[in-house]
Amino acid sequence: MDMRNDIIIRQECPKDYKEIVSMVLRSFREGTNYSDGSDIIALIEEIRVSKYYIPELSFVAEMDGKIVGHFLFSKFPLSPNADGGHGDDSDIVMLAPVSVHADYFHKHVGVTMLTLGIQKVREMGYKGITVEGDFNFYNRVGFRTSSEYGIYPTSGYPMTEPRCMMCQETEEGSLKGYGGYVVYDMYYNA
Repeated sequence: MDMRNDIIIRQECPKDYKEIVSMVLRSFREGTNYSDGSDIIALIEEIRVSKYYIPELSFVAEMDGKIVGHFLFSKFPLSPNADGGHGDDSDIVMLAPVSVHADYFHKHVGVTMLTLGIQKVREMGYKGITVEGDFNFYNRVGFRTSSEYGIYPTSGYPMTEPRCMMCQETEEGSLKGYGGYVVYDMYYNA
């Protein structure tokens, strides 16, 4: 795995928000064919004001004092069935959204910042992490198809391509006995 040694991650703070917005918009406009980034900004803002927000796991990645990435982990209770309904507390976090500055695409920024972030999730004692996205990328930082852990998608692209719904244990066996469905009904913009 290609890790950079010139990137640090730190907790996001309100003075970063404006820079995060412009970086996320450009990242999604230039890096995807499915979003102009405005829905991603709306999701970030929705998570920040929710009971699932974890300030200590909401990060910017910096290189030479410049923000080159943004990502956050939020509490994500699994649902007992595909119809939704879940408790408030969770030993599992969701990684979303993830953005890399467009000037730094394909320069190992994403792999580096997520590897550092996943280590912080471990240190805080969470049992697992879910993510929805490109399995070709997320498999590189330890994610596997979520159904291997008894965790199933209920909407969106993973219904047709299950490998896009992924999960990672923070320790070997930490998700043993867990299982359920990923339902985003707590967020309007998810």
